[in-house]
Amino acid sequence: MKKDRLLAKWLNDDLSPDELAEFEASPDFEKYQKIKKYTAHLETDDFDENTMLSNILSQKKPAPKVVPLYRKWMFRAAAIFVLAFGVTFAMKVFMSETETADFGKKTTFSLPDHSEVVLNSGSEINYKKWNWDNNRHLELKGEAYFKVAKGKRFEVETNLGKVTVLGTQFNVKNRKNRFDVVCYEGRVKVNYASTEILLTHGQSVSFENGKQVKMTVNSSKPEWMNNQICFYQENIQSLLEEVERQYNIKIELNAKDTISLFTGKLPAKDLTTALQIISTTYHLKAKKVSENKIIFDEK
Repeated sequence: MKKDRLLAKWLNDDLSPDELAEFEASPDFEKYQKIKKYTAHLETDDFDENTMLSNILSQKKPAPKVVPLYRKWMFRAAAIFVLAFGVTFAMKVFMSETETADFGKKTTFSLPDHSEVVLNSGSEINYKKWNWDNNRHLELKGEAYFKVAKGKRFEVETNLGKVTVLGTQFNVKNRKNRFDVVCYEGRVKVNYASTEILLTHGQSVSFENGKQVKMTVNSSKPEWMNNQICFYQENIQSLLEEVERQYNIKIELNAKDTISLFTGKLPAKDLTTALQIISTTYHLKAKKVSENKIIFDEK
């Protein structure tokens, strides 16, 4: 009751300095302040006591109505809370949902149609629940594996290209200028710039700086889901950036050869072995300078 009394006095600007300080310190103050800002235009008609009394007497009612002490703020407070409920409901329905996987972690979640998604380290997905059955569309930054429920068309959009599918399993990777898509089941349509490609089970395609490479794959799901980092003709800088994501570390490279391409696998749960493979491949020496920083120097 005290909270309601303070809210009423605050709405009418009747709080004493001590009461105002107490009210502003409450955990709900910021919410009330926002609501008050957006409902400042709401007004209630002035209450004419004489007119009300005349109407009561003329109608000869047996008992007059009791007028509440805080009659003005009651109507306004009710309008505020109704509006707040409506705004909250609308935000939950229409605002985008965001799922993320921090460096060194993976995130698994389900979409409204029960399609399954696994986000790789350092990745993000945005989508809207509203009208999902008729607009199965999401935006991806990074890498994710999708096991799509059968039904209507499903679209994954990145800043480099788009993948359109129908009840299938596939992997999409979007890192800097590289765009990779692998189809593990069903069919997927890949759009990159002016190019459109149809992939079927066991096929993959990679685009980088306008160049296209199409390959076949034998695995039933992405290697990264089994804690392996798989690379195909990627430069050392891209390789090290992926290692940074998987292990949540920083890597500094002091080497001249940054052009040679790497094809192979690195463990995602054994940093020592991963560093040894990189060092041997590129003739480097790895030095751990802190808990989360590695420096590669030329031998």
